[in-house]
Amino acid sequence: MEKLKARWGITSNFQIVIIFIVFAITGSVSAKVAGPVTEWIGMTQENTNGWIYWPVRILLIFPIYQVLLVFFGWLFGQFTFFWNFEKKMLKRIGLGFLFS
Repeated sequence: MEKLKARWGITSNFQIVIIFIVFAITGSVSAKVAGPVTEWIGMTQENTNGWIYWPVRILLIFPIYQVLLVFFGWLFGQFTFFWNFEKKMLKRIGLGFLFS
């Protein structure tokens, strides 16, 4: 735990528990929300080939996750950590120009 706390620049065990909870909630909610979004754009498992449906759904999860991560981080009082985490993640995948 100490290595993780030092790497993330956090001080308390309570803060790390909150961060883990935010990651768990965000992952679950983003996967759940992707279903209605794919239906809203007219794609369901019944009317779309699985080779198209699942990659589209997985690609939809990514931006939904990014937004929800910052939102739930704010909700749990960890906005600064998750905002910095988000910027770092987007820079690594080549979208760092969004924060210049």
